[in-house]
Amino acid sequence: MDLSVLLQGDNAKQIASGVATMLQLTAFAWLLAVGVGILLAFIRMSGSKWAQGFVAAYVEYHQNVPMLVQIFLWYFGIPALLPAGVQQWINSGNSGFFFAFVAVGLAMAAYMSEGLRGGIRSIPKSQLEAARALGFGHGQAFRLVVLPQAVRIALPTLVSHSVLLFKNTSLAMAIGVAELTYVTREIESQTFRTMEIYLLATGAYLGISLLIMFAGGHLENRLRIRTR
Repeated sequence: MDLSVLLQGDNAKQIASGVATMLQLTAFAWLLAVGVGILLAFIRMSGSKWAQGFVAAYVEYHQNVPMLVQIFLWYFGIPALLPAGVQQWINSGNSGFFFAFVAVGLAMAAYMSEGLRGGIRSIPKSQLEAARALGFGHGQAFRLVVLPQAVRIALPTLVSHSVLLFKNTSLAMAIGVAELTYVTREIESQTFRTMEIYLLATGAYLGISLLIMFAGGHLENRLRIRTR
């Protein structure tokens, strides 16, 4: 088994491009997931039963429908509902990348919001009441008092969801996004080096997943409340 064969010709450039696309897709999807997840957690804190019902339905849908189906829905279904001019504008760019990170980001937002919800439920209600008594609005109390503590408590769960998000970006290959898994399949079909190329891809995914977990563990240690 000779891995150096895979780095000959344009293979190295294709692999590097695939890794770069994979990391970009992960970054955009993660930012969307965290932003929407925080918003959903905030909405769920409200006293409105309609708002809470909406968030509950959102979470149930995204946690129970396969990620690949959601990606297909966004890529093939949603554009058909848009005006022709908007469809042309989307198709003129990298529509596969756009719909992939939107689908993955919105799906993982459901998981992020549930992780934050668990952290929020661990915070005594007296802290929120004290913040309101000091003159903070609902939004200010959530942003300055509740959210920082909830993130600290839920950090291990959020890191696990971040790793899951990273791995789910590989599903973007199904709509032609040239990330690492897509490139791996292309090189395998050209070189017939099945074991070598998939071993290389496996090592890349494992290494980056471990790096995310290590960074999350380091951040958790930094944010841990010292008792002494």
